[in-house]
Amino acid sequence: MASPDFRLDGKVAVVTGASRGIGRGLAIELAASGATVAAVARDSTLLDEVVDEIGAAGGDAIAVSIDVADVASIRSGFASIRDQLGRIDVLVNNAGLGANHRAEDVTETDWDDMMDVNLKGLFFCAQAAARVMLEQGSGSIVNMSSQAGLVGIRDHAVYSASKGGVNLLTKVLALEWSERGVTVNAVAPTFIYTPGTAERLDDPEYLAGVVDRIPIGRVGTIGDVAAAVLYLASPAGSMVTGHVLTVDGGWTAQ
Repeated sequence: MASPDFRLDGKVAVVTGASRGIGRGLAIELAASGATVAAVARDSTLLDEVVDEIGAAGGDAIAVSIDVADVASIRSGFASIRDQLGRIDVLVNNAGLGANHRAEDVTETDWDDMMDVNLKGLFFCAQAAARVMLEQGSGSIVNMSSQAGLVGIRDHAVYSASKGGVNLLTKVLALEWSERGVTVNAVAPTFIYTPGTAERLDDPEYLAGVVDRIPIGRVGTIGDVAAAVLYLASPAGSMVTGHVLTVDGGWTAQ
């Protein structure tokens, strides 16, 4: 029996939202696993920093500026990736917005801004990548969901709706594309400590309230998320499709 293969040598991996936080960490980890990474976001300056960090560690990466809320930008950006790197083997659909709104206070703009990125943008990135993957006859798409797409969380009506949509979209795309060699899965994290969440999670009272809901007794790390993404993106996860993998320390088990 062959050992599980978690390497991505010779593969091209696209990571959206790669300029900061979880996306930045995912781009770095996928490169460390052998992939040539196309780091995608709107901020080209921050993307260049990610590419430089990957290069300094001996990896390969390019920066591609795409606004995932703009379908024309998605299509031209993914065409550029294919032109530059020749193929697309992995898409990590990480770009997303998060915000707390009491349901009665949500505006139309709140709704549209979040859905344009978290659901619409995610779908059209998946479509653009899949068109290349289906032509190749192989590929892996990993959509970034959330525990908030599986259980209700107060003040997250719009965010939860968007991530619930991601979960069912993942299943439909898996049904349509897996028989042609493209797996589609999602990763649903709990609270993850990043520079963006540090302000809240560094508050002892807030942190205690979060950890009280996590049976493992801690918040997650970018490394926890990267391990799940790498599994689903690599040959080791080739039999898994249409699945939402929780990285939540048991939050949704209760």
